[in-house]
Amino acid sequence: MPSALLYDWDNTLVDAWAGITAALNTTFSAFDMPPWTEADARRRVRLALSTSFQAMFGADWQRARDVFVAAMRDGHLSHLRPMPGAAAALAAGHRWLQGVVSNKDGPFLRAEIAHLGWRSHFRAVVGAGDAAAGKPDPAPIRLALIQLGIAATPAVWYIGDTGDDMLAARAAGITGVLIGDAGHDGGIDRAAPDMHFATAGALAAHLHTLV
Repeated sequence: MPSALLYDWDNTLVDAWAGITAALNTTFSAFDMPPWTEADARRRVRLALSTSFQAMFGADWQRARDVFVAAMRDGHLSHLRPMPGAAAALAAGHRWLQGVVSNKDGPFLRAEIAHLGWRSHFRAVVGAGDAAAGKPDPAPIRLALIQLGIAATPAVWYIGDTGDDMLAARAAGITGVLIGDAGHDGGIDRAAPDMHFATAGALAAHLHTLV
């Protein structure tokens, strides 16, 4: 029985990859770099923006960040779609404390939550830049627990779609719950979750059985 449910955002509750890919390609174009497909973005985007852009753009990473942020601000909400079963999972989870912990930039994350009308579901929202480090570091999960006013125990579930999500959960001392097959991240065995559900809809069905 969980005491709280924390969720990753992209590819767990929402499909925002079209918007992320478009903003990345605007940025790459400004630096004469080849574009990515959406599949490239799904496979390669893992870390917080500041970390990944320093690796990709070196000393120019802050200028690249500004281009990306401007492109995201212009278009990310128009591309946003809930993942199948996500709304059902949030509705089933209303009996417990719920929150979001994401490596998406905090202002964009909060804007997307508001755009979908989901703010009332979450007592804690932590995005990139809100904590001292991004996932797989446990810092953002620990910040969310502070916002919820609860301690880290295995009864807190962190629900995500990648191995880094499961690493962050283990480092924080909570239960890692994988949604999907992690095919974009080395598969289920590599992710090594404590619990696994094929879809958000399957998670919703399980939560109903716990009442």
